[in-house]
Amino acid sequence: MDSDENDVIDTGTAHSARIYDYIIGGEDHFPADREAGDAMVREWPALPVHMRANRDFMNRAVRHLAREAGIRQFLDIGSGIPTSPNLHEIVQATAPDARVVYVDNDPLVLGLSRNLMGSTPEGRTAYLEADMRDPAGILTAPEFRTALDLSRPVALTVIAIVHFLLDEHDAVGVVRRLLDPLPPGSHLAMSIGTADFAPEEVGRVAREYAARGMPMRLRTRAEAAEFFAGLDLVDPGIVQVHRWRPDDTRTKTGTGTGTEVIRDEDIAMYGAVARKP
Repeated sequence: MDSDENDVIDTGTAHSARIYDYIIGGEDHFPADREAGDAMVREWPALPVHMRANRDFMNRAVRHLAREAGIRQFLDIGSGIPTSPNLHEIVQATAPDARVVYVDNDPLVLGLSRNLMGSTPEGRTAYLEADMRDPAGILTAPEFRTALDLSRPVALTVIAIVHFLLDEHDAVGVVRRLLDPLPPGSHLAMSIGTADFAPEEVGRVAREYAARGMPMRLRTRAEAAEFFAGLDLVDPGIVQVHRWRPDDTRTKTGTGTGTEVIRDEDIAMYGAVARKP
């Protein structure tokens, strides 16, 4: 980090994006984030497996959207700290003309967003600093309007973020307001935090987040399904992220150390992709 970035970033307080980055083996975090991450892993040792499985789901989902659904425009909400392969790298490997708008409201992500600006000559990559709780601010922003053509389908990706929206934030309404202006043929890809499979362990992790000013709202499968009301779910529907079109019966760890079998009780995230009719 350069000094200018540190001037605007609260390095003494743990942040969800930096905790995630630390646990999956990234480099953009501070002592407070490492302390928080270590405390959470002590409460639930499967947390790194869970987080890597979520990242792998995102990779498979956007690859499906580019290859099989033919989507060439992506709006990524809560993009987080850049981790290669980034969404634009995945989709532009299939479709060099793909356009991607990343949205986040974390100063650290803004500081690192220079790394996201790379794009194929045919495509485009843009970064928008905005809060997902203000859909109108996103949809009217020049970066959004310039990069994406709303006469053509758009993939809205909302990965591992809505569990930080509490009931008063109306997470379903927020996602719906982002999806409503997108034309038919657009898609929604989401991962949604749950305590359905390891309630005690995930509950302890949630308490660690809350103790650091990051309360969570974990959702049941029925509550997760509310986000997809009126949409056509892509097979296999709403499942734990490691069960959404896995590459094979084992899932890569993402660390370069081989593969590992993933147990259902080690995953606290539902994932799904759906098409807007």
